[in-house]
Amino acid sequence: MTRARALLLAAGWCVAPGVLQGQAATTLVRTGATFESYSFHTGLAFSKISEFTIPIVVTQRVGSRVVLDVGTAFVSASATLSNNLTVDHSGLVDTDIRATIGVVPGKLLLNIVGTIPTGAGAVPDTTIPLFGATATDLLGFTTPSFGSGGGMSAGFASAFKMGSNWAIGAGASYRYGASYTPVRGGQEMSPGGVGSGKYFRGALVFTTTATNDLTGDTTSTIGSRVLAYAAMSLPVGNSNLSVYGWDMRRLRPNPGTFPVPRGNVLALGARLERPLGPRTTLAPMLEFRHELTGPSQNMELLGYLVRTGTDLRYRLSDHATAVFQAQFAFGSLNSLGTSVPFIGPRLGTLIEWAR
Repeated sequence: MTRARALLLAAGWCVAPGVLQGQAATTLVRTGATFESYSFHTGLAFSKISEFTIPIVVTQRVGSRVVLDVGTAFVSASATLSNNLTVDHSGLVDTDIRATIGVVPGKLLLNIVGTIPTGAGAVPDTTIPLFGATATDLLGFTTPSFGSGGGMSAGFASAFKMGSNWAIGAGASYRYGASYTPVRGGQEMSPGGVGSGKYFRGALVFTTTATNDLTGDTTSTIGSRVLAYAAMSLPVGNSNLSVYGWDMRRLRPNPGTFPVPRGNVLALGARLERPLGPRTTLAPMLEFRHELTGPSQNMELLGYLVRTGTDLRYRLSDHATAVFQAQFAFGSLNSLGTSVPFIGPRLGTLIEWAR
């Protein structure tokens, strides 16, 4: 799969690396379905974008120090263009196989991920508007990317207590991407290596990407990215309130044939988890996103999004839990100086089984 967000991260349902190391369960299976759609007023190349995702995540603990994860998803996406033509794509995304190893239990984790290119390879150039729209950070689709040439990544994460209430952590990773042809009949691309360093919760993540080499002497370049994240959780009566925010800044790229312009995405959100009974928890949420982009010194507004809704978590049995999600988003995208409003729902359900 192309990045963990393509599973359930956007919905907040994704299994964290090594999550079973702190639980009694040795096997955990998650699957479900998510549908999301946006309808746009006139002024863009498309009037509607929809996506339907069925994720599958299996996590298995092996002994006391190793956790294995396998994740993939089936996705069906479509875009209605302004000329009423429809562009669509259906199929599996890439499959991730991840091993999380507790080198020093509770202090040092080693992560190794292999990405199998089961997703979309060389696609028709007519699907480019669809692939570009779903990859937009502002809209936050559950599956933002449908395939690559596969690859390998490795990294570590470490944390140490600093007093009774604080801890400091650090991590680093590097990803190698295999060469592939993203557009049918187009140029082969050799993705540049991706390196990142992390410091958590708040977190500061710095990611740098080498030049993507295309066939011939052409290149695609993207600037380094800096992500700052902070979250706070506090009790409110018998409920729990979580407030979070993150800001991702994409710096100016190196010179290249196809440079990706600078950008900045800001997100602020809150989530209230309120027990309704011994088996049921209701979790309403509210999130705001804002994105700037552009090659000039002063970036321009790409758009904003407001999303609200709720999750309903119900424990079916000692081993199974169901989560139902209903959200609604509205916002605006800027196109050639014109503000284009949009609205859309996100509906989902998840079944989790553990033993």
